[in-house]
Amino acid sequence: MEFKKQSLMKIRGKILPEDEFAVAIVGSRKPTTKGLTTAFDFAFYLAGHGVTVISGMARGIDSAAHKGALSAGGRTIAVLGSGIDVIYPPENRILALEIVKNGALVSEFPNGTGPHAKNFLQRNRLITKLSRAVLVVEGARRSGTLSTASWAGNLGKEVFAVPGSEATEWLIENGATIANSPKEVLDYLNATYHS
Repeated sequence: MEFKKQSLMKIRGKILPEDEFAVAIVGSRKPTTKGLTTAFDFAFYLAGHGVTVISGMARGIDSAAHKGALSAGGRTIAVLGSGIDVIYPPENRILALEIVKNGALVSEFPNGTGPHAKNFLQRNRLITKLSRAVLVVEGARRSGTLSTASWAGNLGKEVFAVPGSEATEWLIENGATIANSPKEVLDYLNATYHS
């Protein structure tokens, strides 16, 4: 089980066996309204069908994904780019408390570690390692979102992309699977891991 292999990981909340059936939903910190709605809707659908949603609790797409999963009564896990005791961005403190009740916050960093830029690449690697697949909702051509997709490719994880942004169109051109609906992602997960 991937969570058990992460011995340095600090956890607030609970990791359950069903969290192995997880998908990462990531994207821009400055999304369009459509991007926010898409992230929320995909997460809501997947969480409602027993998939744990993993993201990085950043502004924008990440936060929308966590909120979608919670709204469905499902589970979500936030991987932090800071110490487990440092909630970033600070406006997500209430969201963090909700995530702890219905999933977990996880971090590989020591307590007190701030949200330094270099930490987010390491966070993106962990997001990918804990997920069965990665869904990129929206992003710029040069963005941290693409580092998560790159980690997924390196680790042999399926990368899905919602058409319509620079990052996702580039990913699709380079072999990512188009995701026009959350059912396509769920069908892949069921066929690959529940068959």
